[in-house]
Amino acid sequence: MSSTSLNLDSFMHNLAGRVLDAVASRKRIMVVTHSDADGLVSGSIIAKAVMRKGGRCLVRVVSDLNPNVLRKVAGEGHDLYIISDMGAGLARMIDEHMGGREWMVIDHHQLPEDEMNDERVCNAWKFGIDGGVEACAGTMAYMFASALDESNRDLSALAVVAMVADRQDQGERKSLLGLNAEVANTARDLGLLSIDLDLMLVGRETRAVHEALAYTSYPYIDGLTWNVDSCYSLLNSTGLRLKEDGRWRTLAEMSSEEKSKIVEAIAIFSSSSSSSSSSSSSSHSYSSSQSPSSGKDANMIVDELIGHVYTLLREDRRSMLRDAREFSLMLNACARIRRSGVGIAICLGDRSAMLMEGEMIVNEYRRMLRGYISTVMSDRWRVMDDGLLAVINGDNLIAQDMLGAVSSLLSGSQAFQGRVIVVRTRADDGTYKFSCRKGLNCSIDVNLGILMRECSSRCNGVGGGHGAAAGARIGADMLDEFIRCIKEGVHGARDAQGSGDYKDKDG
Repeated sequence: MSSTSLNLDSFMHNLAGRVLDAVASRKRIMVVTHSDADGLVSGSIIAKAVMRKGGRCLVRVVSDLNPNVLRKVAGEGHDLYIISDMGAGLARMIDEHMGGREWMVIDHHQLPEDEMNDERVCNAWKFGIDGGVEACAGTMAYMFASALDESNRDLSALAVVAMVADRQDQGERKSLLGLNAEVANTARDLGLLSIDLDLMLVGRETRAVHEALAYTSYPYIDGLTWNVDSCYSLLNSTGLRLKEDGRWRTLAEMSSEEKSKIVEAIAIFSSSSSSSSSSSSSSHSYSSSQSPSSGKDANMIVDELIGHVYTLLREDRRSMLRDAREFSLMLNACARIRRSGVGIAICLGDRSAMLMEGEMIVNEYRRMLRGYISTVMSDRWRVMDDGLLAVINGDNLIAQDMLGAVSSLLSGSQAFQGRVIVVRTRADDGTYKFSCRKGLNCSIDVNLGILMRECSSRCNGVGGGHGAAAGARIGADMLDEFIRCIKEGVHGARDAQGSGDYKDKDG
């Protein structure tokens, strides 16, 4: 069967048939999924669909697929392994370490040509779907669940949480594209989801509006981000009624006129902050006092704060789960500080003890991120920046499971605009883990997923991802060679674009 003749629906029904056979035979099924929000959602959707059919199913969350992980899960002796949000390009390694056990992959990361016809691998790219912006793992898991039983269409709203978590809201005003949009429309048609244009503040359904502004870190607005008192002073000065009947009001409770006042206040503050920062700060400084929004037009900041918001209508008002982006924040927090079980339980429907635990985890997650970013921006020695590539040394600072969150936040910082950002840290097993992103306004035509996969392979490691976000793991002895390979790839891509105006800042 050629890759061009493949049909997603028929392929999913074939996979569903295999799983139904396993369920009927009382086989033990393990879902192995990635430790981020997309991984937790996709793993939960698959597990829930299997359990609804009466299947015996266990979910295991891992930070990446490597020989040690594969040997460990294979050693648990399950009959069928369903790998979600991982596995692209690793079919040969999976075969080698699974000991002949049955497996399948449901994924969306870029796929090498030699796996296009592997019928155990269900990947968005096989069907002409861009897995970077049109379908995340949660989307693919939803398609599988729907093939298993049409009643699983009620899981479509949960899939939307994975889409925004994976930053696939890349259409106009943060809209969804391709297959993602189709699944979101299904959720809306079922009365599970509303899609509206609004301010995208974190905690728009749950927090006092000044706190929601303070906790919004993309884009980073110096003087407001993580500064609750400043946000309160700014919004209070507009004459907004911030309290009602003794209770703080949320953004979701405010009128269009009130939201316009908030937008205007942010624009004026950003313009003032930008002007003062640009006159006093060097463009290549990493002090904690530097504004990541220095020199950035205030209108651009406002544009990044306004977009489509996705509200899960069956979740309680003032619940962190009602806004899809806030739901995804909780799941990422659970995954990154190794409390994935809490996130899985929430995705499977726990709305009591686990939800309360999740809210506490989010507070700890924010505290950790704030500490990481503050240290990176103040410890100049941690950053090697040549104007195209910024490599951040997170050794003895950033926990290995927090790398993706840190690189994503730094990608929204003006300090690293136009660059490819690579954040590294020493993992628990002595290897090095990397997370790679494109910064604001980065125009370098390099596919980070391919770059990380090729460089890690050259260094006897593993890696991959999407065009604008990727990761890798390599041995300590190959660190210098790996960074050299990444630099060659980034600079080579820039040179191939024919840019003649670049000058290496390091001489």
